Amino acid sequence: MAKDPSAMNSKLVRRPIQRWFPLFVLPTFACFCVGFIWPFLQGIYLSFCNFNTPKDAVFKGIENYQKALSDPGFTHAFWNTAAFAVVSIVLINVIAFMIAYALTQKIKGSNLFRTVFFMPNLIGGVVLGYIWSLIFDGILKAYSTYLTADPTYGFWGLVILVAWQQIGYMMIIYIAGLQAVPGDMLEAAKIDGASRSSTLFHVIIPNVMPSITICTFLTLTNSFKLFDQNMALTGGLPQIIDKVAMAKINTTELLALNIYSTYNINKNYHGVAQAKAVIFFILVAVLALAQQWATGRKEVQQ
Repeated sequence: MAKDPSAMNSKLVRRPIQRWFPLFVLPTFACFCVGFIWPFLQGIYLSFCNFNTPKDAVFKGIENYQKALSDPGFTHAFWNTAAFAVVSIVLINVIAFMIAYALTQKIKGSNLFRTVFFMPNLIGGVVLGYIWSLIFDGILKAYSTYLTADPTYGFWGLVILVAWQQIGYMMIIYIAGLQAVPGDMLEAAKIDGASRSSTLFHVIIPNVMPSITICTFLTLTNSFKLFDQNMALTGGLPQIIDKVAMAKINTTELLALNIYSTYNINKNYHGVAQAKAVIFFILVAVLALAQQWATGRKEVQQ
């Protein structure tokens, strides 16, 4: 006997759900408040304080923000992270899309290739950092140098590591998007005599924009939040001396590692590190929302 779909939306079904849903939502909401909302609000307050532990916090106003914004190491880490994010977003998404497109062309062994390309994503960032540092140093040893001897080596080493780790994950998302492209559109393009390149750029890519939005968002946020790979691969080295501020700057340090390093200087810098963390959160949130708006408005409604 066929079920009436409208029966699932009847008042008899919805009434118990509406009555009891707070009972099931409340534990999750309470955990969210305790584990995220309260620490987040406390972190904002501590960014205006000098503290060793939250209990001995002393309010200092915007002093910590002034120190954070005037820190040459933080400024250098920002521009370094911005450059790293741009290169990573382009490199990872282009290669991941190309691999996904190739693996959806009914080639033999495509499932095996998908598994192989995805496997690096399962390895922890710290482990990858140490493994790739050995690989890079082994290669550079032939040229009588090493990874942390030059900021250029460290930067591109980090790009290669992150691309190798994340391309397989983005590939899976692109494959899902490519498989969702309407077959009738592809058939119509073929009947109209469209070339493979025309079909790719005018039919496939516009229909894969939701996947492009997701992958761009993930690569953008991951690039700015990158920490463990940066710490394990280069640790921010090599160092240079800023002659104006007379301060040491870690040339391959990204924002997350800079915040961590600032916190570990001494207890007088805990508030400065927390201020940097708040600035970091606002920066990532604004960039992520702007990217979502920019790519989301180009999505095709099917």
